[in-house]
Amino acid sequence: MAKAERKKQGKRLMAVERLGGRPVAEQRVEIVERKGLGHPDTICDAVHEQISVDLCGEYENRFGRVLHHNIDKGLLVAGSSEPKTGGGRMISPMRLVIGDRATAEFQGEKIDVASVVESSVARWVRRNLRFVEPGRDLVLQNELKPGSAQLSDIFARATIGANDTSAAVGYAPMTETEKTVLAAERLLNDPEFKKQFPEAGEDVKVMGCRRDRSLSLTVALAFVDRFVPDAKTYFERKEQIRQELEKRLAEGMEALDKIEVSVNTLDDPGRGDAGMYLTVLGTSADGADCGQVGRGNRVNGLIALNRPSGNEAAAGKNPVSHVGKIYNLLTHRMAEEIHRQVAGVREVYVWLCSQIGRPLDQPLTASASLRLEKDARLSDVSPAASEIMESHLRNIDKFTAELAAGGTSVC
Repeated sequence: MAKAERKKQGKRLMAVERLGGRPVAEQRVEIVERKGLGHPDTICDAVHEQISVDLCGEYENRFGRVLHHNIDKGLLVAGSSEPKTGGGRMISPMRLVIGDRATAEFQGEKIDVASVVESSVARWVRRNLRFVEPGRDLVLQNELKPGSAQLSDIFARATIGANDTSAAVGYAPMTETEKTVLAAERLLNDPEFKKQFPEAGEDVKVMGCRRDRSLSLTVALAFVDRFVPDAKTYFERKEQIRQELEKRLAEGMEALDKIEVSVNTLDDPGRGDAGMYLTVLGTSADGADCGQVGRGNRVNGLIALNRPSGNEAAAGKNPVSHVGKIYNLLTHRMAEEIHRQVAGVREVYVWLCSQIGRPLDQPLTASASLRLEKDARLSDVSPAASEIMESHLRNIDKFTAELAAGGTSVC
């Protein structure tokens, strides 16, 4: 790393430094994963985030403000099923354990948190998982409790401060590998694709491994057994899906020379139903895999092993004081804007660290690490990068309002 330029603006101290080395896109090996819409971990993240958004709406409508809550602890316990060609059956339902804290009484008024939770889960499941019926295939275990007095008191103060000491990092731009992994899962879960291949379940996991200019994608795709009358059909449709995905992704290649797609590589045609990735409901959670909040994608939808990352699960955290959510998302937005607007920047990483109790717009530290074009100078780009970070921190209330309204995906 080269020298760092620091600029104090108001009470904030910005650090901008130049990174050496090659951008991730130019490194010889890159590994990226995405857990798709129906993956048990993604279900946990998305459902808990939906509960938080809906609770924010309930609090705002009744009291004009977001109250203390953190819906960021949860477990999806796999059910029990008997998948088979032609259609199997559920033996016992999946169980979703909703945990942590939520304000259930304010200014003498009760808030029916349980009702919000139930409606949030049912609405998300019916919108995103075609074959899962809430209450029948998925049952709830609501373990939300009132918050501690000290953390709840943060919301009663004139200036809401950070409720934790936490660090986050975001980056830009996405590499072609990252964009391709994301595109692969989104294509497989696109409604139009489901019309063409209704047997393709929502539980998708894509692992991308790039070696130089060749990208290998290994896809785990849960098949819905009712659309698979026999093994011959399964393997024929699997190959059709593989070819369609490979063709569509190849159409968008930029720097890559080759994309190879493999689907359900554990399959064994000689083992009958046990040799195929069959599910009853389109998710492995119906009888195999459990899920947990925080074990899935980072806030930009990916698990990129070549990138630095924070250790916070953003999903379900309250959006007005929990820096584990706010700074995670904000660092990515800052990085994207710096890369887009500041000439000479090839790759950028933005870091924010909070201190509990400190105002959200006054992080303990804020910094940007930049990989520059060959002829670019740090002194030329540093002021613009600092000002972008400054601007986002000055307007952090608008950003938290956007998060409270559910305007930004966290998984």
